Amino acid sequence: MNACYEARIQRVIQNMEREGLSQILVTSTASVYYLTGVWVEPMERLFAFYLDTDGRQILFGNDLFGLQPVPGRELYVHNDSDDPLRDLARLVKPGTLGIDKAWPSRFLISLLQKRSDLTPVLGSAPVDEARMRKDAEEIEALRHASRVNDSVVAAAIHAVREGAVESQLAALVEEKFREAGAGRGHGQLVCFGPNGADPHHEPNSSGIRDGDSVVFDIFIPIPYYWCDMTRTVFFRSATDEAKRVYETVREANLAAEAVIRPGVPLCEFDRAAREVIEKAGYGPYFTHRLGHGIGLECHEPPDNSASSTVIAEPGMVFSVEPGIYLPGKLGVRIEDLVLVTETGCEVLNAYTKELQIVG
Repeated sequence: MNACYEARIQRVIQNMEREGLSQILVTSTASVYYLTGVWVEPMERLFAFYLDTDGRQILFGNDLFGLQPVPGRELYVHNDSDDPLRDLARLVKPGTLGIDKAWPSRFLISLLQKRSDLTPVLGSAPVDEARMRKDAEEIEALRHASRVNDSVVAAAIHAVREGAVESQLAALVEEKFREAGAGRGHGQLVCFGPNGADPHHEPNSSGIRDGDSVVFDIFIPIPYYWCDMTRTVFFRSATDEAKRVYETVREANLAAEAVIRPGVPLCEFDRAAREVIEKAGYGPYFTHRLGHGIGLECHEPPDNSASSTVIAEPGMVFSVEPGIYLPGKLGVRIEDLVLVTETGCEVLNAYTKELQIVG
């Protein structure tokens, strides 16, 4: 087995021992990939990876997945005519079994009907905690994805001109990402003027107008690890209020990034950004958390919010994305991905955060 995956397995086993779990069932596509290098989108079919603290590894899946045997890992394959739980129900040990939070209840209920000697408990933490701290291979993948994102957002901003339409710019972003090797994922956010006051506005047929803020929140896996960044520019002009809002958000972004370092609770990063926005009088208009973890999934632990109790550690990667949203007027958000280092943080996005008036 690849040394990278074996090291991840050992980290998860250590976490299992700390949690008092002797066996877990991992079923999240991203988590199975993290531990095995096998990416499967099972849809309604069974796909699961079993791990115990003795190091036994078993992969279960449908023969349609094309799974291959690997030294050190057992493989059990079924077809659509079989009971998908046939082998799994036979091989798990009696007692407590940690269950992935992503496993559909229909499989869990069926397993318990076959094995009354099992006690299911939530068992995602050992893998989630391992995935929070990226290894060297993951860090380089995230750096690469963010470099691609920098180039795509530059191309998108260059395309802001008279006659621009939200949905067309979103399609351009998708095209640029695909050209750069992006995999699954879609749904870029491009918001003009008042539409930007909705943090999750979906691009539509809205056309650009002079003075509009233009929010680009663009994100996709390349090919497996996600990029995610937001930049806001203005078309042809910006009012004094728009400039004030923009500079407040930029200051909040920089204030949060300035205090990121190991040993600090993530809630303090949210506080640093939020205090800047509140001091400027826009507190009620910063309506979401500061950010989210990212890696094999766009949103994954750790939670970067005012209520987060997670302590920053080297290897963690999360977003820093303060925003101000004025209903009926505009929205401004500036988002970077940051990597916690031994002494502070590395901002993975290099595209400028200076106020830009384009077109």
